[in-house]
This record gives sequence, C-alpha cells and structure tokens, in this order.
Amino acid sequence: MTSAVPLLGHPVRGSRTGRPVMALLDLLGRRGTLRLLWELRDGHAQSFRLLRASADGISPSVLNTRLKELREARLVELATAGYGLTPQGMELMRQLKPLNRWAEGWAASTAAQIVS
Repeated sequence: MTSAVPLLGHPVRGSRTGRPVMALLDLLGRRGTLRLLWELRDGHAQSFRLLRASADGISPSVLNTRLKELREARLVELATAGYGLTPQGMELMRQLKPLNRWAEGWAASTAAQIVS
C-alpha cells in the first residue's frame, strides 16, 4: 500500500528534498485539510456526518480521503465518539495560532490600505 501522506525525505509538492516543513505544507495545502483541522481544534470528537456539515458540506469522497491522510500522518484519530485530534494534532493547532494572529493583522492592514 502506498502512503497517502507526503513522505519525509522524498519529493513533495514544492520541494525536491522532502524536508519536514515542506512535507507538512504539502499535507496542509490539500483541499479541505486545514478546514478539517480547524473544525476539530476544540478537542470535541465529531462523527463523519457532523464533521462534513461543520466543514460546509465538503464532499464525502474528499472528506474520506483527507481523514485517511490525517490519520496516517497521526494528526487525527478515530475513537468511539468520532474523529478527533491526536496530541500531535492538538500541538500543531497550538503552533498555528500565532500564524492565525499574524494573518488577522495582515488582513486588517490590507483592508485599511484598500479603504484609504
């Protein structure tokens, strides 16, 4: 079985080296991936159906593929209550919070430039 997630040390989208950060950016850049992680950020598990609704009706096939990739990457796990972030997935979301704050400031400054 071939891996669905970018492999470290192997060429990934945007990089021939497969450095860890490039492999992560390849995974996170896939359609719907960041949205799914964002919807799971509060630590509450969600069923496939609830997660699909939370992610604005992402197609079932894309959702299934992304969940498979995220599980293989050990960022998401399936428990009795549904899909949730692993401790590693929770840490990733904590690390992304400063980037989110920066993006909000960038958006505000960009909007201010457009208005002026």
